Amino acid sequence: MTLEERIRRLEDREALRALDAAYCRLLDDGDWEALVELFTVDGEFVGLSRARGRPALLEFFAGLADGGLTAFWHHVTNLEIDLDGDVAHLQSFLWQPCVLDGVPHVAAGRYTDIAVRVGEGRWRFRCKRVSFDYFAPLTDGWDRARYALEAARATAEPDQER
Repeated sequence: MTLEERIRRLEDREALRALDAAYCRLLDDGDWEALVELFTVDGEFVGLSRARGRPALLEFFAGLADGGLTAFWHHVTNLEIDLDGDVAHLQSFLWQPCVLDGVPHVAAGRYTDIAVRVGEGRWRFRCKRVSFDYFAPLTDGWDRARYALEAARATAEPDQER
């Protein structure tokens, strides 16, 4: 690999880290229009619901409060990036304190994403997928695969539902 290729790879990795960080910040800030711009035109979110395309993404994210999720703070860590040309596969862990129907909750899970290069140095999510290990009221505590939100239970892998 040439020095130029190595530098481009490092720049791509940093651009992908910035994309992921912007997703968390814009989601937590409720900046829905800027958030959906982080997705390709036909981008998809799979998790508490499934939305494809920017209009559907905007409707989904802007409607979270209507489903009772009125506040959340995304703490994402251990980002792994697998680059293959103009496609990147990302995996990370999520820890998310949130408020559901006025009650403090805590959730944790994983993001498994696909991002694509859409221009020089610019990346967008083709698919952002979240699966939850738990989503529970703070008053009740948590343990693996406890779900106070049915939509979060639906994201769990079959072996997680014990």
